[in-house]
Amino acid sequence: SIKMDLLHSNGVLIIQHLQRDYRAYQDFLNFMSHVGDPRNIFSIYFPLWFQLNQVVGTKMIWVAVIGDWFNLIFKWILFGHRPYWWVQETMIYPNQSSPCLEQFPITCETGPGSPSGHAMGSSCVWYVMVTAALSYTVRWKDKSAVTLHRLTWSFLWSIFWIIQISVCISRVFIATHFPHQVILGVFAGILVAAAFEHTPAIQTASLRMYIKTNLFLFIFALGFYLVLKLLDIDLLWSVPKAKKWCANPDWINIDTTPFAGLVRNLGALFGLGLGINSEMFITSCKGKNSCKISFRVLCIAASLATLQLYNFIKIPTHTEYLFYIFSFCKSAAMPLTVVALVPYCVHSLMRTTEKKLN
Repeated sequence: SIKMDLLHSNGVLIIQHLQRDYRAYQDFLNFMSHVGDPRNIFSIYFPLWFQLNQVVGTKMIWVAVIGDWFNLIFKWILFGHRPYWWVQETMIYPNQSSPCLEQFPITCETGPGSPSGHAMGSSCVWYVMVTAALSYTVRWKDKSAVTLHRLTWSFLWSIFWIIQISVCISRVFIATHFPHQVILGVFAGILVAAAFEHTPAIQTASLRMYIKTNLFLFIFALGFYLVLKLLDIDLLWSVPKAKKWCANPDWINIDTTPFAGLVRNLGALFGLGLGINSEMFITSCKGKNSCKISFRVLCIAASLATLQLYNFIKIPTHTEYLFYIFSFCKSAAMPLTVVALVPYCVHSLMRTTEKKLN
């Protein structure tokens, strides 16, 4: 439509302005784009928070998974273009003089662009972290503590918005999103995270509930895809555009395809359910050592170190279905490691040390 083309063309002007005038901040903006990567939720934020507060850690995974699932459905409904291919195909520029937008190794994402998954994931997880931190200060009753709570509230929400704005600018700078797409992503993420403030049932969910939720999310997404395919609507229309207009074919990554994100999130949710309902979790995280600061610190350090090793596991990409299977297993192994395997090993080590000292 004419209004959408106008919105896109104005977005291109903003991207050109950022790429021209903020070149000195390129490294910082690329870093902020990595900060907003939803995969950091499982490898960095979750291991930290789960050992500090299991309620917050559990909520973080649920929010991330459901938020990214909604992001996928919205992408399929909205059919949002990405700047780096839109400028090559639009007919609104006279004499085919399309603007030149610089691309980067992280530009060529293959899914539709609206809303931004990075912006949505970042606002989701940071909303959970900020509200969790503030929940500790809201209980303070004396006058000086109330003042401190207000200062803390202002400081944390300022940090929240600084990070969200930085992530949004970074995604626009690398020409992978238009400004309206990142703005939509931020507010959609906040809505999803806020909804889970009133969903306490996830804390007591059984393994059967986790499996049912996984099946519902997968069947709904797959069914939605197949129904529209029968109506001759191709929901993977963005993949060939990305491959055609990406400046470097090596920058195209199967991990950015719509179904790759779905499989990764379903694996993470299944791994969390498996871990929380395991005997190892009950023995370690519900035992006497769970209250010790040393136990939690060791679990955090060991979890972060172990999860970094997962980055060295290269999933084969030559067969798409094989990639999805291995991606699911790898994603399931990460929360399972944080929730059950690492705490159980630390618990066993501490118990062995105590026996020797006695």
